[in-house]
Amino acid sequence: MPGQFEPLPGGGAAVALDDVEISIIRSLAVQLLELIGPGPAEDASDDPLAELFAEGPSEPPSDPVLRRLFPDAYGDPEGAPQAAEAEEQRAHSAEFRRYTENDLRAGKRDSALAVIRGLDAVASQSAGEDGAVLKLSADESRQWLGALNDLRLAIGSRLEIADEDDTDLLYRLPDDDPRKPMVMAYLWLGGLQESLVATLMA
Repeated sequence: MPGQFEPLPGGGAAVALDDVEISIIRSLAVQLLELIGPGPAEDASDDPLAELFAEGPSEPPSDPVLRRLFPDAYGDPEGAPQAAEAEEQRAHSAEFRRYTENDLRAGKRDSALAVIRGLDAVASQSAGEDGAVLKLSADESRQWLGALNDLRLAIGSRLEIADEDDTDLLYRLPDDDPRKPMVMAYLWLGGLQESLVATLMA
């Protein structure tokens, strides 16, 4: 089980993690939370419908990681062949973003928080040789899957990974390359994500 998710009877998944692995994933999840930003204040309005219909931003985020996590719904207007078509794509993307980004951010925050809470709970176990065993319900497994995907997208954006060819180059980086630790985290999280997908599909 070390380093790979395995199915639990009745649904869910389990994985053994050592103290270093727990610390790395938790630190990355906290950084992701900080990047996504806080949710709306609970006391911002006495009207629950006002929060339900609150509009989000209409422009893409300036941070490249956030642009990767919250991309335009209608593609890249820069790639549109006609100026009028590009303008139309921008308008559609802005409208879609205005009514969906707040919910998307809330979902990503919830998933990152689920990861942090799960790791905090398992960190209190004695690690032993094989590490502490993190056990997730089916719902928690899906939250972890979303968070692992977000973490890989964030790291991939920082590493400027655009496609599979870029990923292949990562394996050939010399050990003294300053990007190496981030690359190792990216590849390791990818393995965790793949094993969790396989577990949930089993």
